[in-house]
Amino acid sequence: MTQNWLIGYDITNPKRLGRVHRAMVNRATPIEYSIFLYIGSEKGLAECLATVNSLIDPKTDDVRCYPLPSRGLQERIGRATLPEGIQWTGLPTPLGAAPHINKS
Repeated sequence: MTQNWLIGYDITNPKRLGRVHRAMVNRATPIEYSIFLYIGSEKGLAECLATVNSLIDPKTDDVRCYPLPSRGLQERIGRATLPEGIQWTGLPTPLGAAPHINKS
């Protein structure tokens, strides 16, 4: 069964940070530099996290993973990441369905 997961990390070493980021870009959709949307099975998620775990220092680095509800509230506030009139459709329909309208 496919599920949506939010994965975030705080890596203390620049070399490890780059390695973790490259590994995550190959497995999930970047939302911010260290925040990713993973869409897939729990088995695939476990494989993704195992890869990341092999790259981090568990004493100083932090990786967190949160399941997203399939019908939860999904909004964003603040400055849009894309110019007005540009819509990114790379997100699944439930996550990308409600476009943000900035009236400032």
